[in-house]
Amino acid sequence: MAEVQIGKTYPVQSRLKPKSKKPTSTTESKYWKKSYKTTQIPNLIYPITSIDFSPLTNDFVTTYSASATLYSSQTLEPTSKFTSFNDIAYSASYRHDGKLVAFGGESGDVQVFDLKTRSALRRLKGHYRSVRCVKYPKFDNLHLFSGGDDTFVKYWDVASETELLSFQGHKDYVRSGASSPVSSDLFVTGSYDHTVKLWDTRVSSMNSTMNINHGKPVEDVIFLPFGSLLATAGGNSVKIWDVTSGGKLIYAMESHNKTVTSICVGKILQDGSPESDESRLLSVGLDGYMKVFDYSALKITHSMRYPAPLLSVGVSSDSSVRVIGTSNGVIYAGKKKKKDVDGVSGKELGEYSISSVPEKRALRPTNFRYFQRSQSEKPSRGDYLIKRQAKVKVTEHDKLLRKFRHKEALVTVLNGKSPHDMVAVMEELVARKKLLKCVSNLDGDELGLLLNVLHKYCTVPRYAGFLIGLTKRVAQMRAEDIKSSDTLKGYVRNIKRSLMEEITCSFCEGVLWWQDGSGAVCAAVASYVFSHRNC
Repeated sequence: MAEVQIGKTYPVQSRLKPKSKKPTSTTESKYWKKSYKTTQIPNLIYPITSIDFSPLTNDFVTTYSASATLYSSQTLEPTSKFTSFNDIAYSASYRHDGKLVAFGGESGDVQVFDLKTRSALRRLKGHYRSVRCVKYPKFDNLHLFSGGDDTFVKYWDVASETELLSFQGHKDYVRSGASSPVSSDLFVTGSYDHTVKLWDTRVSSMNSTMNINHGKPVEDVIFLPFGSLLATAGGNSVKIWDVTSGGKLIYAMESHNKTVTSICVGKILQDGSPESDESRLLSVGLDGYMKVFDYSALKITHSMRYPAPLLSVGVSSDSSVRVIGTSNGVIYAGKKKKKDVDGVSGKELGEYSISSVPEKRALRPTNFRYFQRSQSEKPSRGDYLIKRQAKVKVTEHDKLLRKFRHKEALVTVLNGKSPHDMVAVMEELVARKKLLKCVSNLDGDELGLLLNVLHKYCTVPRYAGFLIGLTKRVAQMRAEDIKSSDTLKGYVRNIKRSLMEEITCSFCEGVLWWQDGSGAVCAAVASYVFSHRNC
């Protein structure tokens, strides 16, 4: 007679499996983590105080100690070095045509260099303390503004080395600034007096046109694309402000554990077309984390940890290069991985010529590769991928449960090493109302196996609520068998000892971790076990 089987079943799973606390990896998180190949540039020794990208070539310049170095975006290797500094260099800033770059310094001077000759063209003297903020206006080749530890913000005519305007509104060090992307006459500065001020060079009163109180010393400030929003970083928070409504606070992100030192804007490419680019706000801090913030959805989309405090961050205009500077002189430069025409990662097309690519032999049915063709092909961008349904692995106890061989399924998992499978099978037998019947039919060796399993796992918090109740029922049902066997008595003594240790520990420490009435069940089991002194 053929055995009766269920038409369609699924592997048994324990309901006691805890939920994972590890966050799931999203598509955007994979983009920021896996689409960049990170290279370390070590041995700079001194902290990387600033990073800025050329608007034309995507080359970037970094400042550290009394020098500044220009790096190629293609090879991530240094191409030239600026050493005409008397002290520490700060705040590298490219002009919008990419031909000149300006630096601040500890000495209080602002120097302007020609990238081709690497010579200092202009030296602007007006600050009497260190200059931490130097920026070129968005569409202006003739002027720049600077802010220093003397609390002054100055507007310069670079060609004549003349100070045109001097704004005095801050009460502490001016450490950051940004020019408006929509007007060359507007720029903002952030200070350690907790304020961010918007300046207009067309206003003759020299007063700021808008004041924002960040609440903590401001480390960095930038305009977001289109110029209507402003992002400020200070303390452990990054805040978004609406400039058009007079500086109204939109959102405050406080996910960093320590001071946020630098912020910048990067783009994420969704489907390969430039029109689909979305901007993200990147922030780094002394806690070693880089955070990616979607300010349109007001949520953090990615977080990455580095082994040192982070001081500066920069992303190229097309997001092909991402550079992060640390306090120990190491630069983490990430370059976007190249993709060929089909969208499959591989070598850059410039690494080999067409003539060097070997011609493939024509496939014929006499060749083994003819029958293996296309099995290793990877999907191209835009392909609709249909995944083959994964074959479910059926374990031995699942096969036995399909055939309603309940006792054999129970004995099989008791001989195994997975407590998760043991509890899952027991719960399934409870649902089928067969567990107690299986326990009553166990012989001496199988009963000893069950008691040994109960001794191992009945005090584990994850399984205690279920196994302690089962231990009580097993002790009640098989009391006569236990009394007649010294081996089974030994298992019961071990269970009693484990329960007493847990009860004593919970009473001494005042911590009762049993849930769903497990404490009461444990006390009942303990009282029952103690009542059978002969065991």
